[in-house]
Amino acid sequence: MRARTRQGPRSSTRQQGGRRRRTVSAAAAMAIGVMTLAALTPPASSTSAAVATARPDAVQQALNTLVRDDGMPAALASVKDRNGRTRTYTAGVGDLATGSKVPRGGQVRIGSNTKAFTAVVVLQLVGEGKIALDDDVDTYLPGLVRGKGIDGRRITVRQLLQHTSGLPEYGMHIDDDELRHRYFEPRELLDIALRYKADAAPGEKWGYSNTNYIVAGLIVQKVTGRPLAEEIDRRIIKRAGLRHTYFPTPGDKTIREPHPQGYHRNPADGPLRDFTETDPSAGWAAGQLISTDSDLNRFFGALLAGRLLPAAQLAEMRTTVPVGDSGMRYGLGLTSRTLSCGGVYWGHGGDIPGYETRGGVTEDGRAVNVTVTSIPTDEAAVQHVKDAVDRALCG
Repeated sequence: MRARTRQGPRSSTRQQGGRRRRTVSAAAAMAIGVMTLAALTPPASSTSAAVATARPDAVQQALNTLVRDDGMPAALASVKDRNGRTRTYTAGVGDLATGSKVPRGGQVRIGSNTKAFTAVVVLQLVGEGKIALDDDVDTYLPGLVRGKGIDGRRITVRQLLQHTSGLPEYGMHIDDDELRHRYFEPRELLDIALRYKADAAPGEKWGYSNTNYIVAGLIVQKVTGRPLAEEIDRRIIKRAGLRHTYFPTPGDKTIREPHPQGYHRNPADGPLRDFTETDPSAGWAAGQLISTDSDLNRFFGALLAGRLLPAAQLAEMRTTVPVGDSGMRYGLGLTSRTLSCGGVYWGHGGDIPGYETRGGVTEDGRAVNVTVTSIPTDEAAVQHVKDAVDRALCG
């Protein structure tokens, strides 16, 4: 998510649909769910988990381009093909200061992919009869969501999950230092958003806002009487066998397992800064999780195969609205995008200072997730990340 988030699955502040060149504050980067190194550009070292070949395959070439041409410090990917074979890839260096290798299958901050996890928990509770998608927010959080043009009695749970509530974004109002070092309670994040007027009337239009998922997370906690992190761990992480995925505990700024360093630049033409150690609490239900490319493939694969939700709730999750003219469609914490080879893939995506993740799964079980260790700041790099996903799924 990026702290200023306007996206549709960028865990940060951009829309995954059409993006424009912009200055990305760390907060902005954290706010969504829809980012030129010059002398710091690392060498395009490349490896594949499969047998190394003299001529890299299409996925490896795509990662090499992200490092060589787009200035990404590192790029990682995990790909499962039509035959169920999985390959992992890396390019670049894991640490610009030391030149160390990129850890294969390393952990990264997954930003707005967290929204898909939060949405699954909400929909599981719908299936259990504890939440209704068309109930208003006040049914669960009476009197909490009030502001300028904002009334929780007029906003439904469905609108939260689909970003059609009109709630304003909080992330753009958090600066880089706060984002990195300050611990935020979820209610504080909501309070920041409620200082500002509604972006639109509920149901009027689609508009990406991390605030929606803060409210959804608060509903989960009210209904279950348990912390959101526990519910995600019990209901999804353990159930799907995600061995490298976790919700950082309060005060934990580190990444536990081997990982590439994450870098952030603000302004867009400024120097890269190491943002690996960050307090992720500004993301919470919208962007706090840490995972790996392979675990994300496993999660979205289990979700689309019906192993995490009953059929009725999965169908609701896959009921989408268009995201402008981007070609992307947004469901309930789940997006679909068309492929150059035909069909669509389902996933989410996320930006958070230091990392951008993109990918998803197809109906026939192909899966890919690609990570770069800095949020792209120009359209060419943004497109090259998309191209890497498309090549992996269409290869």
